[in-house]
Amino acid sequence: MSFETLLAHLENGIYTITINRPDKLNALNKKVFEELNLAMDEVERNADIKSVLITGSGSKAFVAGADISEFSTLNKEQAMELSSSGQATFFRYENCKKPVVAAVNGFALGGGCELAMSCHFRLASDNAKFGQPEVNLGLIPGYGGTQRLVQLIGKGKALELLMTAGMIDAQEAKSLGLVNYVTSQDELLNKAKELLHSINTKAPLAIAGCIKAANAVFDENTDGYAVEVAEFGNSFDTADRVEGTTAFMEKRKAVFNGN
Repeated sequence: MSFETLLAHLENGIYTITINRPDKLNALNKKVFEELNLAMDEVERNADIKSVLITGSGSKAFVAGADISEFSTLNKEQAMELSSSGQATFFRYENCKKPVVAAVNGFALGGGCELAMSCHFRLASDNAKFGQPEVNLGLIPGYGGTQRLVQLIGKGKALELLMTAGMIDAQEAKSLGLVNYVTSQDELLNKAKELLHSINTKAPLAIAGCIKAANAVFDENTDGYAVEVAEFGNSFDTADRVEGTTAFMEKRKAVFNGN
């Protein structure tokens, strides 16, 4: 599948999606969102895709924000529709049954920070910067940033960043729990792929169950413990559970088929 604003490549089960608008610091526009949805269609359809890696083109930016030029003609109703549509796209990545990891190279600001936060976890290069600077434009984040930032780093620090439009570097992001690892720019993708290769050896249905149960923590209308019970039970009714427990007893490495 070819795109105008993305580069996509499948290798060893890892589907790498690169936001490819380097002249605009990979800013999110309508076309990027359209193609992010098409890319997720491919992720959901293609059984050869075991996990997803999202990054940005070049060394300056993961995604430096939304393309503000598209905002100038919007009225209130159109702005709300844009926000709702963007959230729906990022919900698809957050709720994907396959692992989705962000490799943040350079700036992850505004919509870029929101995209990164919709991934299951994040790695950052040592030149990465994170922030939600929308108040500088008289706006607030619209693609889930007010919610996920609080979930990931806590209300107090999240509100500070939201209200001051301040940026944090990779090491502070790691100390706050926003990213899992900080690496050099040269090693960023290798580290992300190393983690995904490890995850790809595990039972796919169990991985999907972990994602579903963990996401339920943040849904006030869902009993996360009940989701865990259901997913635990579902996992017992799989060939992968039989293979995993048998391999453990036989002291060999399990080979999972996602069944």
